[in-house]
Amino acid sequence: MKQNEILLNILPNGNGIHKHNVKINQQEEANHELALIDAIGDEHIATSYDTPLRPDAFLMDDTSKMQEIEKHFEAIMNILGLDLTDDSLKGTPHRVAKMYVQEIFSGLNPKNRPDIKLFENKYQYKEMLVEKNITFYSNCEHHFVPIIGKAHVAYISNGYVIGLSKLNRIVQYYAKRPQVQERLTVQIAEDLKMALQTDDVAVLIDAEHLCVSSRGIKDVNSSTVTASYSGKFQEEATRLEFLKYIGK
Repeated sequence: MKQNEILLNILPNGNGIHKHNVKINQQEEANHELALIDAIGDEHIATSYDTPLRPDAFLMDDTSKMQEIEKHFEAIMNILGLDLTDDSLKGTPHRVAKMYVQEIFSGLNPKNRPDIKLFENKYQYKEMLVEKNITFYSNCEHHFVPIIGKAHVAYISNGYVIGLSKLNRIVQYYAKRPQVQERLTVQIAEDLKMALQTDDVAVLIDAEHLCVSSRGIKDVNSSTVTASYSGKFQEEATRLEFLKYIGK
């Protein structure tokens, strides 16, 4: 190292000191960002009520999205060292792309929201209606591994009813996107309140997260329960009746 370079690095106001400090600060910021990324994933923290989507999320059609995902997933498999000439693997990028867009993440697209039609409650059923044990498969947005669970939903008619299958379809619509369970619970409840034109809605979800059981803490015995109670379901007697029906 030349003498002027040595002086540059030891002088208090030298650019060498400044550059060194900048490099350290940049590394500290990078380490902090990585620690935050890991913490959010390991603690399964949600950062928004709405599913985080860019404004241009649906400018690209589904066919184009599948083509792009296929290319990128093929690159991932190549990086992992997999032999894409093998008959079993060569179609995997296409299959994954199709699965992402048309199946497990189809709930991202508003055009796939179920068409809800209300019917007049002509038989004047005024008690609680419960649809329990709705099996769903979702994916954790932190690691893109499955969330498998059951949803229980209930409502008290405000003069109108909807077909039973629509309750199931609303659950599936919001499950078919990268999710956190708290957001999934609230989204289902809010959509049901809007569709049914009543606040008397309850949603309870009991689910297993494979990001907990297959990685990280690797706890295969735990499940997560979340709930949303609105309107009359905030009253203890009504809430307990709902919990009795679903066996909780």
